[in-house]
Amino acid sequence: MVILENVCLTLQNNEILKNISVHFKAGMIHGLIGRNGSGKTMLMKCVCGFVKPTSGTVTVDGKRIGKDCDFPLNAGIIIEVPGFIPYYSGYKNLKLLASLRGKISSDDIKNTMEKVGLDPNLKRHVRKYSLGMRQRLGLAQAIMENPELLVLDEPMNGLDKDGVKDMRKYLLDLKVQGKTILIASHSAEDIDVLCDTVCEIDKGVLEKIKGFDGE
Repeated sequence: MVILENVCLTLQNNEILKNISVHFKAGMIHGLIGRNGSGKTMLMKCVCGFVKPTSGTVTVDGKRIGKDCDFPLNAGIIIEVPGFIPYYSGYKNLKLLASLRGKISSDDIKNTMEKVGLDPNLKRHVRKYSLGMRQRLGLAQAIMENPELLVLDEPMNGLDKDGVKDMRKYLLDLKVQGKTILIASHSAEDIDVLCDTVCEIDKGVLEKIKGFDGE
């Protein structure tokens, strides 16, 4: 599903990513671990087409990012803090986003919100949401159009114990449906419970540490 070949990224004379080559197979959950500033988020941004590598190639579902398409054609994304219009409700925010492509109905949006533990009829503005509610809304916008690829940067941030449990179950259910998930997390337990493969990034260098035997 995702292929990175010799990806390097230099910003303001700083080497952010150093010659990264890795294949993330379809239908699996792939974990990225590493300290803050290690390059995890920038790698995800390269996969999503938000940042162009200095050299190397990124291919998603057979399409080369930056050549065949600017962004992955069938991906749901959470990177850093999800941004929403603060004076709209959660449902109204998702309705506005969904209108850009016109792929899903109002009922689809409401069903997705319920799946992630949000009430679609809640009139409260997003600016009054808790951090956990914002995170659930971020996941809802990522999955509502039923993408084949999910790129999730710290999706458990702000969730309480029950919320983390619900989120893990939902992500595992998506894997059973054949979705491919690339997830970055600081939680060793999240990575252990969820991930089929694990890569560690340190100072822009990627090391495969689980699930790549036989490549």
